[in-house]
Amino acid sequence: MCYAIPGKIEKIEKNTVTVDYFGEKRKALNELTEINVGDYIYAQGGFVVSKVSSSEAESILALWKETFFHLQEVDLRLSRLNLGDNNADKRLLEILDKASQSKELGRDELLYLLELKDPAGLELFFKTANFLRQKYHKNSCCVHGIIEISNYCLRACRYCGISSHNKELQRYRMTKKEILESAQVAVQDYGFKSLVLQSGEDPGYSADELADIIKEIKERFPALIFVSFGEIGIEGLQKLYKAGARGLLMRFESSNPRIYEEVHPGQKLESRLIHLQQAYKMGYMIITGGLIGMPGQTSRDILNDIFLAKELHAEMFSFGPFIPHPNTPFAVLPSAQVEEVIKVLAVARVIDNAQAKILVTTALETLSREAAKKGLLAGANSLMLNVTPLAYRKFYSIYPNRAHQSEDIAVQIEATISLLRSLGRAPTDLETI
Repeated sequence: MCYAIPGKIEKIEKNTVTVDYFGEKRKALNELTEINVGDYIYAQGGFVVSKVSSSEAESILALWKETFFHLQEVDLRLSRLNLGDNNADKRLLEILDKASQSKELGRDELLYLLELKDPAGLELFFKTANFLRQKYHKNSCCVHGIIEISNYCLRACRYCGISSHNKELQRYRMTKKEILESAQVAVQDYGFKSLVLQSGEDPGYSADELADIIKEIKERFPALIFVSFGEIGIEGLQKLYKAGARGLLMRFESSNPRIYEEVHPGQKLESRLIHLQQAYKMGYMIITGGLIGMPGQTSRDILNDIFLAKELHAEMFSFGPFIPHPNTPFAVLPSAQVEEVIKVLAVARVIDNAQAKILVTTALETLSREAAKKGLLAGANSLMLNVTPLAYRKFYSIYPNRAHQSEDIAVQIEATISLLRSLGRAPTDLETI
C-alpha cells in the first residue's frame, strides 16, 4: 500500500492538473516537465510528485477499486451526526448546530467548547468536528514520513529534551549519505510520497549543505519535501525552496509573547512569525501551531493560537501537548492532558473546517495509545510516521518515552493501515472539486 493513490490526468491548464480518482476530480500543481493528459501521477500536498507507468498504476488501482468505495462507506457511517434527538445542554446544541452548518462561531462560543468538561457533551462535540472533516475533506488522510537528521540544537528552550539544557543526551548528526539512504528506504522501499526532514537548530549544517541534500533527494527519490530546521534565516529558507523544499514545519508554540519568551529565553515570537510569513510568500506550504498546557496558558491564549495558525495560512495545523523533558528547567511541570489536546483539534476543525488539514502529533500519541484514533474521530486528517533510522531515533529525545521510538517502519505502517481501514480513511490528501 502506497501513501498516495495514483490518479489519471484529465486536464492540464498551465501549471495545474485535474486528476481523476475513480470518478472524483481533484487538482494539483505541476512542476514536472513531461506529463500529458492521460498520464498517471502521484500527488501529495497539492503537488504532483511523480509520474507512474500505466501498467503500475492500473495494477494498483485494480487492488484499490473495491476498497476505495468501501472505505468511503465506513467513513460516512462513522461521521454521521444527529443533533435533533439529544438531551445535551441547550447552549451546546445551539453552538454545535451552528458549527455543523459551517456558520461562524463567536469567540465566547468557541471558548465554551474549549472549556467543555461533560463527557457526553464532549462526545457530541467531537462527532460534530468529525462530521465537518468528512463534509469538506471526505475520507482523505495524508501520511508523511519524518526523518530526524540531527539532535544538536543551539537553543535553550526550557522544556525540550534536545535543547542545550540537556547535558546527558548523546548527540548525533547524520551524514549526507545516511540521509539519502534513509530517504531511499522511505520512498522506494515503503512507498512514502511525502517526507519531513527535521533537526534542532544545528549549526553543523549550513543552508547550502541542506539545500544540496534536498536537491539530491528530489532528483533521486520523487517526494514532496517539508523542512523543519528551526529559524535558519530568510535567505536559508530561500535556498531550501530553490533546492526543492515545498513545505515548512515550524510551530510558533504560543501566540502570547510573554509565554513564548518565558519558555524560549533570549528569543522573540516576532522572529518566528517573520520566518513563517516570509516562507508563505515564497510559496511554502505552512505547517504550524502551538503547544497545549504550557505554564500560564489560558483558554483564550489557546483560542488565539488557533486563529494565529489560520492567519499564517497554515496548510496543516500542528497542535500538540506540552511534555517537559526531565533534564530541563521545566522538568517538574505537568504534561498536558489528552482530552485537552483533542478539544483543540476539534475547535481547530470548527474554525477552519474547509481548508486546513489537522495533524495528530507523535507527542499526543505518546500520552495515549488511543490518541491517533481519538484525534482522527475529532476532526483530524493527518499522521506522521517516524522513518528515522532506529540507531538514531532514541536520541531525538525532545520528550521522554516517545511513541514509536523503537518500532520498525514496517510495524508502524501495518498499525497505521489497520487504523485507517477501521475508520474508512484513504491515504490521499488532494481535495475533491
